Amino acid sequence: LISALKCFRFYAVVLFGPPCWTVVEVSERYRLRLLVFFRAPKMLAVTSALLRGLASKNAARTLVVSRNYADVVSEATFEIKKCDGFRLEELPPSATVLTREDGLSFYRTMQTIRRMELKADQLYKQKIIRGFCHLYDGQEACCVGIEAALIPEDHLITAYRVHGYSFTRGVPVKNVLAELTGRRSGCAKGKGGSMHMYGRNFYGGNGIVGAQVPLGAGVALACKYNGTGGICVVLYGDGAANQGQIFETYNMAALWKLPCIFICENNRYGMGTSVERAAASTDYYKRGEFIPGLRLDGMDVLCVREATKFAAEHCRSGKGPILMELQTYRYHGHSMSDPGVSYRTREEIQEVRSKSDPITLLKDRLLSSNLATVDELKDIDVSVRKEIEEAAQFATTDPEPPLEELANHVYAKELAFDIRGCNPWIKYKSVG
Repeated sequence: LISALKCFRFYAVVLFGPPCWTVVEVSERYRLRLLVFFRAPKMLAVTSALLRGLASKNAARTLVVSRNYADVVSEATFEIKKCDGFRLEELPPSATVLTREDGLSFYRTMQTIRRMELKADQLYKQKIIRGFCHLYDGQEACCVGIEAALIPEDHLITAYRVHGYSFTRGVPVKNVLAELTGRRSGCAKGKGGSMHMYGRNFYGGNGIVGAQVPLGAGVALACKYNGTGGICVVLYGDGAANQGQIFETYNMAALWKLPCIFICENNRYGMGTSVERAAASTDYYKRGEFIPGLRLDGMDVLCVREATKFAAEHCRSGKGPILMELQTYRYHGHSMSDPGVSYRTREEIQEVRSKSDPITLLKDRLLSSNLATVDELKDIDVSVRKEIEEAAQFATTDPEPPLEELANHVYAKELAFDIRGCNPWIKYKSVG
């Protein structure tokens, strides 16, 4: 077989069936590489010896790598990009350990968010989802990495690109999609829609640009006042970074040493305006001036996790707030009404997808380090697709909220009271 193939300069694949495989680079001279699958481990040893002999006879270099399910490891160490720091004597580590359990969990979560957003895109184009809709695909490493570094007592508040954070904060996919379709089982009872989703220790989902930042500082003040040991993660985009209320909040947070992580998700464009056209300085991590800052790769879930751990420890130790800039990218336009290609090229989007996609990056790490097998990741993909389809079915068949519930939940804990409708003669009962 090898003699017959050596006359051709191509890659050959020979299949004998799982569960073992070996990669054998036989000859540099003939540029021949075989990917051989074996049904029995014994055949692996026999064929490896045969190919070694052949390569030696032809004075060629031979590399034999074998893998089966028994070879899967429990953890691996990875190099990650070094963060840029501001007013910091130490920086997050440039290497981190990833366990098999965490790696598979991160992969599943990011795939779920990606598929959920693609399903939302489909439902919007079918006019089942109406109104505003801001999708998060491309930025999955940010929300997954941040959540991996937090503890149950921590809080989070963000802007209106909120679907991914809703899921990582514990809202099931079906309740996220049900909120998008305005159904009774949505996480805001069908009254919030795409921009206003909430969960435990999760305060949205805010539609006014930058307005969530002072609110987040208030949550951080409550953490400090009550001595819970928790912190508040406050997220905003590069488009909101020039808001005056953000700088006012920086000042208050620094004065009172609030346990607050300010995070700018820099996806390069505020609506349709590039950061270079909108900001005199694009070093958003230095904007705090008297607050230390970090700038990091927001497309790498491990980099985000380690930087957030570092920032959280900074806050918990009583040093006050810290600022982070996550350099990331969104694949969709600003919202569903924005095609996303009038101010950037399709080639730019494709280049990011091919070189920096957060899911592909994690997948390559899992496979190259033996933390997972190809079949395992395929099984996760199939399971996620099934979950999303079932959630979409639920979100399109769940009943809409009745009119009498329109005024409910104005307060979390309050006796029932009347709320005036659009004229003095219409009243609704509000129940907490």
